Amino acid sequence: MKAAVELKAEARNEIGKGAARAARRAGFVPVNVYANGKANVSLNVEARAISNEYFRGGFMNKIVALKSGGKDIFAIPREIQLNPVTDKIEHADFLAVDDKSVVKVWVPIHMTGVEKSAGLKRGGVLNVVAHRVELLCPVASIPASVDVDVSQMNIGTSIQLSGLTLPKGVAAASKRDLTIASIAGRQKEEAEAPIAGAPAAAAVPSTKSAAADAAAKAAPAAAAGKDAKPAAKK
Repeated sequence: MKAAVELKAEARNEIGKGAARAARRAGFVPVNVYANGKANVSLNVEARAISNEYFRGGFMNKIVALKSGGKDIFAIPREIQLNPVTDKIEHADFLAVDDKSVVKVWVPIHMTGVEKSAGLKRGGVLNVVAHRVELLCPVASIPASVDVDVSQMNIGTSIQLSGLTLPKGVAAASKRDLTIASIAGRQKEEAEAPIAGAPAAAAVPSTKSAAADAAAKAAPAAAAGKDAKPAAKK
């Protein structure tokens, strides 16, 4: 079997929290390798080596050869425990595999054809619902990623889990037909801006203003009538 990663390991004869802390102080990570129908194996792996591989990305999908005692133990990572403060790896669990093993892994989604999508050209928005998908894979056929082609998608369309093109022998782990991505239209503006050059609405004077204007016009006429002298009798 061909491994993507090789890590030097040494047998861990003592178990328990005290032994694990001692291993970490010495620069190692305690590792357990589980095997169906076989005895589990306890190892110590150099902390720097496993950290470099883990933080590089994609480590959980790779076959690892744990080289211990002159032989290789082929396994796939199952769980990595990090210190909540320092983010250093404190413990790792692996699952032993062979050429006939079928494993369940999470594989990242990679979007393609974005620049050709008619829906996006029309102003639609790509909504990526799932950034990774869980697959059942033969150990020799674990994909690094799953390509999702959105070039034929238009506004209002979506791609489901059942529509993905998977490598031969690889199947979805979930029976539910999950949505992977969709394209939605942009929302309309709540209020449109006023059109430039449009005439503004005429102001309507209030009742009080109209009454005041009428009173102001009537005042001079009343004053003129009071001051006028009566005409002389003949």
